[in-house]
Amino acid sequence: MVSEAFRGEFYQKVDSKARVSIPAAFRRILEAEDASTTESRPRVYMVYGGKSRNFVECYSKAGADALAAKIEAMEMGSPERDRAERDLISRSVMVEIEPDGRIVLPLKVRAKMGFSAEESAGEAAFAGFTNRFKLYRREIYDAENEDDDDDGVDPLALVGRASRAG
Repeated sequence: MVSEAFRGEFYQKVDSKARVSIPAAFRRILEAEDASTTESRPRVYMVYGGKSRNFVECYSKAGADALAAKIEAMEMGSPERDRAERDLISRSVMVEIEPDGRIVLPLKVRAKMGFSAEESAGEAAFAGFTNRFKLYRREIYDAENEDDDDDGVDPLALVGRASRAG
């Protein structure tokens, strides 16, 4: 269970060395949900797997452990578990957050976000999704949200449907 939800949208510069600052609000959650931060730096777990995804999904230590537990509960050897393990566990990386709040984006994370090996600078979009946040290249995030799913349905009505179904 997440103690605090990742909320909001933040835009941060990615410098030529592929360094980016994690928003302070997100860092506080990452720190709080990483029991080892007393002796080491807080960590972020970055999932870059999934061919159809154009973002990197980021979890706290507690969130990554909860995801792994759900995968471990799946039937051993099933195609679904194999895919989940490949795309969500094998194709992920743990990154320690520097004391100044920055991380260096690993090469595979940069590639998933659409940064080439030669061109790492640009802007990143951090989008909160309750128990995780998604990291996009800003242009991709903005393009995805251009239409904003304006289908005339009040989002609170969708939440109401989910709570009645459960």
